[in-house]
This record gives sequence, structure tokens and C-alpha cells, in this order.
Amino acid sequence: MPVRFAVAAACVFAAFAAAGAQTPEVVRIGFASPLSGAQAHYGKDNQNGAQLAIEELNARGVRIGGKAVVFELLAEDDQADPKTGTVVAQKLIDAGIKAMVGHFNSGVTIPASRIYAEADVPQLSVSTNVLYTRQKLRTTFRMMADDDKQGAALGRYATQTLGLKRFAVIDDRTAYGQGLADAFTNTIRKAKAQVVKREFTSDKAVDFRNILTAIRTVEPDAIFFGGYDAQAGPMARQMKELGMRIPLLGGETMNTAKFIELAGAAAEGHIASTPGAALQSRPGGREFAQRYRARFKQEIGLYAPYFYDAVMVVAAAMERAGSTAPAKVLATLRNIRHTGVTADIAFDNAGDLQQGLLSVFRVQNGKWVLQ
Repeated sequence: MPVRFAVAAACVFAAFAAAGAQTPEVVRIGFASPLSGAQAHYGKDNQNGAQLAIEELNARGVRIGGKAVVFELLAEDDQADPKTGTVVAQKLIDAGIKAMVGHFNSGVTIPASRIYAEADVPQLSVSTNVLYTRQKLRTTFRMMADDDKQGAALGRYATQTLGLKRFAVIDDRTAYGQGLADAFTNTIRKAKAQVVKREFTSDKAVDFRNILTAIRTVEPDAIFFGGYDAQAGPMARQMKELGMRIPLLGGETMNTAKFIELAGAAAEGHIASTPGAALQSRPGGREFAQRYRARFKQEIGLYAPYFYDAVMVVAAAMERAGSTAPAKVLATLRNIRHTGVTADIAFDNAGDLQQGLLSVFRVQNGKWVLQ
């Protein structure tokens, strides 16, 4: 356990001891995301959101079934790698977690989800590939709209609002990127728009000049990219270098401060969605952002509010169930109604949000602005 988390837990126990109260039950919540490598900025933001929820719950003093509890976040680095993810999942199960928040990448979440299912431990994830909740595992819950809904919303925005007709589509071959690109493609084709070029890259690539040069010859109205900001940023910069004055469209993994940092001035005018409401529009959203900045001395990357909500939903389910037993928490999650900072959270029978919100943003004057 990281030192500062151990110190925080020790302070909680000390407070109980000083008051002569019964020692609280330790409730372990698992967490995993990429905490190293090219996607570490996502992972750290995710961890911050989950940790903020843990700290606020412990400061509040939660009682479950009449017994005081203290929450502890067990954080692991899955390196955005499916094999590492399954190892991490088993490690967390062996450590006695009562619920899991994560993983981040769909390609990691899906194989890891079977391990949580075998242990009957609820898993709440931001992964958007539709297969996650279509495996018919009773333990899977998704904290945002899936790729089909997001890709469709982006496709409608591109064809109906922007009036575009000709698209080049690139994906990074990950479960997330390909799923989002396929959903976007299906939607624009239904709108009688064309995919004039379909290309593939990897989530490790940073040089797209050959792909972009080939795309430039077919003169699309826009490029859609299914992938992450570490690739989208350089792609936008190289589009500008090649004189391609068309918008780059992407999903929520492009809608980050990192994309603007990597693209620089070339970020201007590009468009990305999020499978959730704009934080400032939600009850408590602005206050959450203020607490996050005060605690971590930085701006929200993107996913922190969703991981915060995931921990809070788990705690709410435990309080309502009067138990931390995973089987009882699972039963309560199926019928939970929770006002989160990202959405009014309620799940359908598959574990998807009943009302998955969607928003579209454009970079204007160096910032993502809601459209």
C-alpha cells in the first residue's frame, strides 16, 4: 500500500482508538489502471478520483450494518496490458477486495472481468467496448455510455450538425478504438455519407505521415480517429504540417488536456465527445472539480469523476445492503439509484447505465468547449 494511503488509514484508526470506539472493519476496494507507460496520465487521474472518494467516505465516518468501517483503496498498475491485467485482478481478489473499480482499457477490462465474476466481486468500469457488459456476467457494471452509443452520437453530429459527407476513418486496433470507429462508421453510412479511406495504426505509433498523406489524396471532409490522446495529439500536429485543414474527430480519450498539450496550436478546431455529461452541468460537478484541484494541485484529466462515482456507488450499495459481502452488494447495485457527479446512476439488467449521457466538445482558444 502506498505510504500516504497507509498513513491516512492509520490516522482513521487512531481517531477511533482515541475516542474509545470499537476498531472499524477495513473494507478494501480494488483499483487498476495503467500507472506507468504512455497512458499513465489517464491512470493517475483515475486513481486520484477513486482516492478522493475513499478519503471523503472515511472523513464522513460510514457505518454499515451498524458497524463502523474504514475504506482502503488497493491500487495496482495493469500497464494497459491484458495479461498483466488478469494477474492484477487475481492479486486483488486474493487480497480480499469487496468491489473493483477499473480497469481502464477495454482490452484489459474484458479478460479481467471473468476473474472478478468467478469470485462474485462487483466490477465498475469506464471501459466502453460493448462486449464488456454483453458477456452476461452478473458482476459487470459500466459507468458511462458504451461505444455504440458514443460512436452513433459522433456520427450524427458529424453528418447532421456539421453536414459532412466524406470521411477517412483510422483506428488503433485496440478493443476501444476499433469498437468506437466501427460504431461511427455504421452511423455515417446510414446517413448516406461515405468512408473514403479506412486505415489502421497502433496505440504505440507517433508518426502518421504516410497514412495522412494517403488520406489527403482522397480529400475527405474530416478524419475520425478511434484511439488515445498520445496518438491523436501528434496526428493533429502532422495534419497541420501537411496542410490538411479538416477536423479530426475522436472519442473521450482524445478529449483531454494531454491532447491539447501534444497537439499545441494544431489542436484548435478539433472535436471529441465524452460518454457523460459536462461536469459543470451536473449537481455537485463544480464543487467536485474544486475539491479535486485543492487535493491534488492539478486539473482533472478526464476520468477522475467517474472513478469517484464508482467508489461512491459501491459505498452507497453497501450502506443500503447493510453489508460489505460482495453477493449482497451485487444485489443492491442492480437496483441502486445514486446521484453522482457524472450522472444519475442506475443500471439496467446488463449493467449499463439506464441513461447514458453524451456530450460533444471542440477545442476553442486552447480549451475544450461544450458544443
